[in-house]
Amino acid sequence: MNQVLLYVGLILASVSFFLCVYACLRVGKLLNSVKGLEWDTVATLTGDIGTIKKSIQTLNNRINGLNSPKLNEELLTYAIKQQNGAMHPPTDKLGG
Repeated sequence: MNQVLLYVGLILASVSFFLCVYACLRVGKLLNSVKGLEWDTVATLTGDIGTIKKSIQTLNNRINGLNSPKLNEELLTYAIKQQNGAMHPPTDKLGG
């Protein structure tokens, strides 16, 4: 029984060591890839990502049939004006 615990502990320690080395290699690769970035570039990229996210969200809302509150307000105003008769087409004869 003692030998089983010894081997299990040794295998677990080996696996955790190799996972640690793998994580360190990935962090090193990430640091090398972002070595030339400046803070201005990072800020610009962050703003661009925010703009793209907002555009995608708006497009998804249009695809799903959801409308923005601003558009709903305009439609409600138009419907009320049309119901009250404020929007009649001109009856004057145009042209000759």
